[in-house]
Amino acid sequence: MSHVTLKNSYQRLSDRLNKFPQGAPPSELLFRILEVLFTPKEAALVALLPIKPFNVAAAAKIWRRPAAEARKVLEDLASRGMLLDLELRGEQIFVLPPPMAGFFEFSMMRVGNSYDQKLLAELFHQYLNVEEDFVKGLFAGGETQLGRVFVNEMALAGDNALWVLDYERASAVIRTASTMGVGTCYCRHKMEHLGKACSAPMEICMTFNGTARSLIKHGIARAVDAQEGMDLLDAARNQGLVQFGENVRDQVAFICNCCGCCCEAMLAAKRFAVLNPIATTSFLPRVGEDQCNGCGKCVTACPVEAMGLVAAGDPHHPRRLKARLDASLCLGCGVCVRACPRGSLALTARPARVVTPVNSAHRAVLMAIERGKLQNLIFDNQAQWSHRAMAAILGVILKLPPIKQVLANQQMKSRYLGRLLQPRDFVRRGPG
Repeated sequence: MSHVTLKNSYQRLSDRLNKFPQGAPPSELLFRILEVLFTPKEAALVALLPIKPFNVAAAAKIWRRPAAEARKVLEDLASRGMLLDLELRGEQIFVLPPPMAGFFEFSMMRVGNSYDQKLLAELFHQYLNVEEDFVKGLFAGGETQLGRVFVNEMALAGDNALWVLDYERASAVIRTASTMGVGTCYCRHKMEHLGKACSAPMEICMTFNGTARSLIKHGIARAVDAQEGMDLLDAARNQGLVQFGENVRDQVAFICNCCGCCCEAMLAAKRFAVLNPIATTSFLPRVGEDQCNGCGKCVTACPVEAMGLVAAGDPHHPRRLKARLDASLCLGCGVCVRACPRGSLALTARPARVVTPVNSAHRAVLMAIERGKLQNLIFDNQAQWSHRAMAAILGVILKLPPIKQVLANQQMKSRYLGRLLQPRDFVRRGPG
């Protein structure tokens, strides 16, 4: 009977996690991961928490416990990275992050914490790299993706250096962040426990703003200033790493510096390439075929195997090769451009600029609509949304293209939203 109760606690926690637009498909591996990260008692309590940020009083009311006891539980969970501990208008606020990008990574970002990280590494590898439902759902579950690539600014030249926008630059994120933290790379730390890590830097996982403040507070990341952040960014670029971060324009929460052999995002880009699992930059490399000598350094540098070598078709040198790009696979990171010793590669603008969600609310609504989970954002059984939160969600929906509005209305089945989304041409143009 106790085994059934324990399993039910983790099943309820799994159900709670799957209210996020990016969920975690239930499986025996997921339950084993959750058993390492949460006690049965914690799992039962966390399963009751709302999707929206909440304070101690709200948790105490939901749990029917004294506020002091609720605070102790919340702060213990935050100290291990299972919750984010934030401050909003002078009040301590908590939020349950999704598994990724979230508490899966946080459990591996501090070396030597209370978890059995070798066991976690093995379980994560099986759940993410052998089973594919989680990673496929995370990276390829809809048009709007969790993460995006930042262009390597050192690879830009001429007009393109002027054309790139600030939010497309990792350097701008670092310079404008209110707080920056650096922690151990989850992906390479996991591979280290499996005996498969590459030689790329380990302490280079960047977090920003509120997320960084919570992780720094609890020793999961260390605080760095903008200058050290720029030095780390330069080191990552010199190692040929790709800057992969949160797919928003404002208040980016994280930037990972990814290799093609260890990092989940790059591995997903190769496994599910046709599903476009990562939002690309607005650039593509162009091969100057007259200058290319087929050395293959761009092929080796590309983290997603978008570069290859083909016969150059030179009748005077029949064995000569040249680089060829598969644009359908390319992230537009520019790593290959910097790897070319002859300068025969250059970044050029894609035909249309890649659209990036404005902020996390915008991205969450888009992802929820595409994954059929909008109702989870609106109707939260654990706590009522504030008018401010509801207005923010409705504001995003009202600005969406018509087809996304229809999907939103179908998922909510709301007469109120349906009336809001009715054609308003008459109101805009007036009679006649």
